[in-house]
Amino acid sequence: MNLRDALLQGLASLPGTRQFHIHVLVSSPRKHSNLYPFAAPRPKTFLQDILVLLSEQPTPDSPRVLVSAIEASLYHVPSTSSAVLYVSKVDSTGQAKAPSPTPALVRAFLTYYVDPTTRPLPVAHVWVHLFARAQNQYLFPNSAEFPGKYPLTDVKLCAWWKRQFGIVAHDVAARVGQQGARIRLFYLLPGLGELEASHALERVYASTSGTSVPWSYGHPYSQTHVPLPCSPIGRGEKLTHIGHVVPWFDDDPKARFLDEIAYTTDAEGVKSPERKRPRSNHAIQRPEEDAEGGSDKKEASSSTKSEHTAFKKVSIEEFWERMSFRQECIAGAVTGFFVMATSSPTPTPHSEFSPLAPLPGQVSSQMMKRVLTSLMTGHEFPSVERAVWSTRVLEEAIKGLCDGLKIVQSGDIAQSPADDSHRRTPEPDGTASTLAAPETPPPRLINKKRTMDDVSPNPFAEPVASLETYNSCIYGSVAVSNPDEPRKGSIEAAGGDGKPAITVLTVRRKKRGKP
Repeated sequence: MNLRDALLQGLASLPGTRQFHIHVLVSSPRKHSNLYPFAAPRPKTFLQDILVLLSEQPTPDSPRVLVSAIEASLYHVPSTSSAVLYVSKVDSTGQAKAPSPTPALVRAFLTYYVDPTTRPLPVAHVWVHLFARAQNQYLFPNSAEFPGKYPLTDVKLCAWWKRQFGIVAHDVAARVGQQGARIRLFYLLPGLGELEASHALERVYASTSGTSVPWSYGHPYSQTHVPLPCSPIGRGEKLTHIGHVVPWFDDDPKARFLDEIAYTTDAEGVKSPERKRPRSNHAIQRPEEDAEGGSDKKEASSSTKSEHTAFKKVSIEEFWERMSFRQECIAGAVTGFFVMATSSPTPTPHSEFSPLAPLPGQVSSQMMKRVLTSLMTGHEFPSVERAVWSTRVLEEAIKGLCDGLKIVQSGDIAQSPADDSHRRTPEPDGTASTLAAPETPPPRLINKKRTMDDVSPNPFAEPVASLETYNSCIYGSVAVSNPDEPRKGSIEAAGGDGKPAITVLTVRRKKRGKP
């Protein structure tokens, strides 16, 4: 079962009558050396990008409209038989029928990679990371202007993600728990204690007492039930610093804090690059070039040593304690870190499996980048009319790329229907009370070069998508025809006798003693 079929199967049980159309783009594996950039030696890692677009069609005659989207990254670490799934963005347009398909889509997506019977990689350990930060929109531009979209607040968003993780962990544990699989759940709200965080989230979604996977408040880097993807402890070595356990993701507060620790000292502050030796005007001889190259290597090695020294001064407990004081975690809104760690029996080794070999249905990273750029810069979803037009253009572009056509040019994308000839992206409001979301800066260069490059080429060519790939792995649809969800207080929700449940409150009277 591929990812497309697993998502359609998860959507088939939704109440109501409608039809869902899904586009699933998974890039082919490529080498990636920045998951643990401060570990020595760096583990050999392979990265895949994932983009899921879900559109809804209420009736057969109505047009499609995008309602949900997921953007994620999948990291494969073969040396420790581990995979790391980072869910970077989940968004909705607010234009779907009730109930929203986003929760079911997210749960089916997580279950596909957590369940050892469906995950596409032959690994024994899977880590799912998520950073919850409330925003009005993530993947659908101007969707916050749609009147029917109600973005979750900070506490409600953290409670929503905690609920989705809990449901997935419970279902997977009930399905494969007898096979020796272990599942652990961790969450942390920076700036809040365990009691405060529990009470804040319980007021939104009350946790069930019979859950099979309990939650642990705190970070997951001190536990021993599930091996860490880059921890040297499993290789018989001692833990050196936090760079071996804390992963580095794009647009993640942990990554920005790791960079700050690596390039900042307590006494000097931010380090400035050393002044280069001025070059003379005359020709430089070969021995001098060799000497200059040797100095470059010395600078790189000294920089690496200083990074390791800075990390050794910060323990993992201190790292998370200081995270509670960072501006992006306490800037007037509650944020949350959620981690799901699973460990199952070692899968059957694939003698002919290569981590770089593209699987059927995967697309090139360039196609993934072009589709995502088109979604973020060439479309907007403030109304039903514009959302319908954007959905049609985007879905036709994905099919056209699979059929060997060029993607719609930016000038064509910017064109609008006749009634939307004056549509434009509104300017940002200068009176906004919330701070702009921070972004991860580009990696630091030493002598205009990366500290470590993937010099070995990929022996496999980039996959070329075709219409066969589009119909078998990328695009799919499912028609849902189930009873509508009963409303609260209705007869169906009350019980099977056809009468609404009535709660009678009785007054307890104090018994008087005998005179």
